[in-house]
Amino acid sequence: MKYLLIMNINPDVLAALSEEEQQAIGAGHQKVMATMKESGEFHSTVALAEPARSTVVKVRDGVPAVTDGPFVEAKEFLGGYYLIDVASPERAQELAAMIPDAAIEGLGVEIRPVVFEEGL
Repeated sequence: MKYLLIMNINPDVLAALSEEEQQAIGAGHQKVMATMKESGEFHSTVALAEPARSTVVKVRDGVPAVTDGPFVEAKEFLGGYYLIDVASPERAQELAAMIPDAAIEGLGVEIRPVVFEEGL
């Protein structure tokens, strides 16, 4: 079954980390990706830009309007995700626990089952 491991980011939490701690996050992501690729469970990953670089499109009365993002004010935002294909929810939890963000106070990794997929 496929699962999305969603990394919700709080920029204030990340900014409070030392340079060494921030570099450890990157190294930890490299390690977990290597583990998932080795086991054949890795599907893909995406890291997203901060919400200030986003735009919002709304269509009203057939007319699109584009505004600067983000749409909602929030302390946390979607920072990226891993799409994995694993044998069980427990394995998805094991892999999520390996993502360095899960070990940082104020951050976490959400696990959500994929219920539909097309075109991959």
